Amino acid sequence: MTLEDMIKSIQDKLNIVVDGRAGPQTWDAIYRKIVNPVIPAAPTQIDQVDAQSEKVIATLLPEVQNYARALVHRAGSNGILIRVISGMRSYAEQDALYARGRTVQPGPIVTNAPGGYSNHNFGIAFDIGVFEGDRYLGESPKYRAVGILGKELGLEWGGSWTEFVDQPHFQLRPAWAENLSGAEMLASLRDRAENQTPVYA
Repeated sequence: MTLEDMIKSIQDKLNIVVDGRAGPQTWDAIYRKIVNPVIPAAPTQIDQVDAQSEKVIATLLPEVQNYARALVHRAGSNGILIRVISGMRSYAEQDALYARGRTVQPGPIVTNAPGGYSNHNFGIAFDIGVFEGDRYLGESPKYRAVGILGKELGLEWGGSWTEFVDQPHFQLRPAWAENLSGAEMLASLRDRAENQTPVYA
């Protein structure tokens, strides 16, 4: 049996994408299976952060807001300045982003998700930016460091994804979606939005 065959076998047993490559998704699944980490308690009584971030944080569901604040504080205590730069989006706003690089604006594609197919549409996801003073850093190794801090808080980090790696992205997966794929969770979120069922109920 080759190494690739062994990895495929492990991936199949863990019910994740079977591609024979031991990437972030595979290691995360192995870690959860072997270590069975305790989900951290939700942060409480977190001081507000900068005004720009707070404006975005206010668009998130209440269950997510203190996680975003806690991440800003935790990054700051590790010498990394971040701000929350994107939060809840309407379906129309998501469709406008989806059109970038496709039908509206020339340039790179910024999302693979049209309206209703992004966790941002349901108030459970936010994006951060790394800054040096007032200068925004679109790329920096600091995003990976912040990713680790976010995962320690119990957030899901887009930098661990395989199909569309999104290092600025964080989201709070509901407990009922723990064993669902991303597509399955989004389908349930759309149903909950249509039926006005609370996301974290």
